[in-house]
Amino acid sequence: MTTAFTLFCALILDAIFGEPKWLWSRLPHPAVLMGRLIGWADLRFNTGVLRKTKGVLVLITLIILSGAIGALIATVPYLDILIAAILVAHKSLIQHVKAVATGLETSLQDGRDAVAMIVGRDTKDMDAGAVARAAIESAAENFSDGIVAPVFWFLVGGLPGLMIYKMVNTADSMIGYLTPKHSDFGWASARFDDLLNLIPARLTMLLLLPLGGQSFATLRAVAKDASKHRSPNAGWPEAALSRSLDVALSGPRAYHGEMQHYDWVNETGRKQAQASDIRAACQRLWFAWGVLLLASLLLSFWSVFLLA
Repeated sequence: MTTAFTLFCALILDAIFGEPKWLWSRLPHPAVLMGRLIGWADLRFNTGVLRKTKGVLVLITLIILSGAIGALIATVPYLDILIAAILVAHKSLIQHVKAVATGLETSLQDGRDAVAMIVGRDTKDMDAGAVARAAIESAAENFSDGIVAPVFWFLVGGLPGLMIYKMVNTADSMIGYLTPKHSDFGWASARFDDLLNLIPARLTMLLLLPLGGQSFATLRAVAKDASKHRSPNAGWPEAALSRSLDVALSGPRAYHGEMQHYDWVNETGRKQAQASDIRAACQRLWFAWGVLLLASLLLSFWSVFLLA
C-alpha cells in the first residue's frame, strides 16, 4: 500500500469516526503520551545552566525516538492507517469549532465558555463578535498545524515523518513559549516547529483562499497581513480564511488581564462576525479537506502508475 493511499484511508477513517470518547476515556491518546514525555523532560532537564543546549539535545532525542516508534509501527499491516487517522484529527477540530457557534446561538456566555476550550486568550469580557473571530482564527491556525502539516509530513516521510512532526509540534505548544522559564530550554522546539510549518502554512493559505480569488493582488494582500502576525506561519491561513468569509480577524484581545493591540487581518472585512460565519468557516475547512483527500487519491494512482 502506498503512502498516499494510506493517507487517503486515514482521512476517510477520521471523517467517519473522529475521536471516539469511549476509547480515549479508557486509553491515553498518543498526543497525551507525547505530552507526558515532554513534561518529564521539562522537569528533569530545564534546570541550572546550559538550558538552551539541553533543550537542543532533548529535541534531538525526541525526534529520534518518535521517528523510530513511527518506523516500528509502520511494520505492522494497517496500523499506520489507524495512527495516521488519530493524529490527523480533522473531524475533532470541526466539532470543537462548531461548538462555539452552537454556544453563541444559545447565549453569549455559552459562546464564551465554548471558545475558552480552544483559545488561550481571556474570554470573560468578549462580545459576540470577538467570540466568533477567536473561533475562526483557531480554525484557520489549527487546520494548518493540525491537519495540513501532518498530511504534508506524512506524504514526505511516512509515519515516521508524521510522528516527528507531532512530537515537535506538541513540544512547541508546551515549552516553546517565550517565557522566562522556557525562553532558552524551549528555543529549539519553537524554532524547529516554525521551520516544519513553513511550507504547510503557505499550502493552507492556498487551500483557504476564496474560490477564484488566487489573483496576484489577493496574494500580495495576504502576504502583507501575514507579515504583521506575531507568528511567522499562523498569519497565512488566517489571512486567507478571513478573505473567504469577508471578516476581519486578529485585532485587540486580552491575555492574563492585559490588553494586546494586535493589527487587524483583512482590516476592511466585517469585525462583527457571527455564529453563521463560524459555520461558514467549518464548511470552508471541509472543502479544503476534500482537496487534500482528492490529492492523496490522485497521488496514490500516480504512485501505482510509476511502479507499474
